[in-house]
Amino acid sequence: MSPTRSAQRIVRDVVFVDGVRTPFGKAGEKGIYAGTRADDLVVKCIRELMRRNPSLPADRVDEVAIAATTQTGDQGLTIGRTAALLAGLPRTVPGFAIDRMCAGAMTAVTTTASGIGFGAYDVVIAGGVEHMGNHPMGAGADPNPRFMSERLVDPAALNMGNTAENLHDRFPAITKDRTDTYAAASQAKLAAAYANEQIQHDLVPVATMKPGQGWTLHTTDEPPRPGTTVEDLAELRTPFRAHGRVTAGNAAGLNDGATAAVLASAEAAEELGLPVKMRLVSYAFAGVEPEVMGIGPVPATEKALKNAGLGIEDIGLFEINEAFAVQVLSFLDHFGIADDDPRVNRYGGAIAVGHPLASSGVRLMNQLARQFQEDPSVRYGITTMCIGLGMGATVIWENPHHADYASSTSDQATTAATAVTEGAAA
Repeated sequence: MSPTRSAQRIVRDVVFVDGVRTPFGKAGEKGIYAGTRADDLVVKCIRELMRRNPSLPADRVDEVAIAATTQTGDQGLTIGRTAALLAGLPRTVPGFAIDRMCAGAMTAVTTTASGIGFGAYDVVIAGGVEHMGNHPMGAGADPNPRFMSERLVDPAALNMGNTAENLHDRFPAITKDRTDTYAAASQAKLAAAYANEQIQHDLVPVATMKPGQGWTLHTTDEPPRPGTTVEDLAELRTPFRAHGRVTAGNAAGLNDGATAAVLASAEAAEELGLPVKMRLVSYAFAGVEPEVMGIGPVPATEKALKNAGLGIEDIGLFEINEAFAVQVLSFLDHFGIADDDPRVNRYGGAIAVGHPLASSGVRLMNQLARQFQEDPSVRYGITTMCIGLGMGATVIWENPHHADYASSTSDQATTAATAVTEGAAA
């Protein structure tokens, strides 16, 4: 018998060690990152992760995966590899780039986590960046004419705002008043989280220089509008449809920012003395009709729950990316969750803080990890998001601070050891 077949392969536990992000900025000439390179934002995150985790030797990083939706210019040239070199990691550390639009960073995490589980890596850095000021969404894209000539998708599928209006059409119970109410609450929750210093720890200060202004150190997010009311939002225009329901106030804006996280096998984390903030339980991606892409988190979550052997009632915290309020509410309605359920986006979401496309997945994870630490009564939480062109993504995580966490991981270790023993005997 071949040595490679003498034992069953062990699927190892994957843990979220640490995550950081830059403050998010508004895209455009007046935004805080106008004149700043996207790859430099990623480098800031990688360097901060290494600074915060001094027990992690740089040469123990096995891979760097960085996502960007527009992979050109300062977001091109295999940005995972270039960012690793620019951050000062050893040249022996490889890297690659990922594109799954809004779920880029989330896919960077799940892809490298799969490598850890398989045994190809022990420690990785995964994240994403989007500088929408330098690279407006869709800029330079050349959609195949067959999309239109053969009617493969509705033309609305290529404009995310139109897909959100389509979602309102499909679910008429989700009114503009509901979405505005949800959006105002998102702003209020983020403002409260800032006041309670629940956001600042994950932020990497970024210094920028603009001609005539000199250097500025940015330590907070630029997009939030604290004090926003439903009455304020009711006055905004509906740019995607006359008398529509989607506005700049109940949707995420156009933003710049970067995120990065350290993931490791449970064994490597213990060996290196790295913290464990979450354990990955399962993940799933799903496709839906592109013209209603916002519903994507529903089938992705159902699939992830099934893979984990869990039900929606087992989930104690939800971090849902707020690309559009209607998209979040369609998810909540499907699972019978109230609009103001305290388990949902406790620190607010992308409507308030911003959504630099490919970077946002790790922001969700950072916030879930922080909430796990604050609330040991919660065992499982999810990070989920819709994805352009009709997809959804969901990752289920376990809270290491929960009383049952230690016993569950020890049971899994016993099962894995038994599998190896039985495989070797065979």
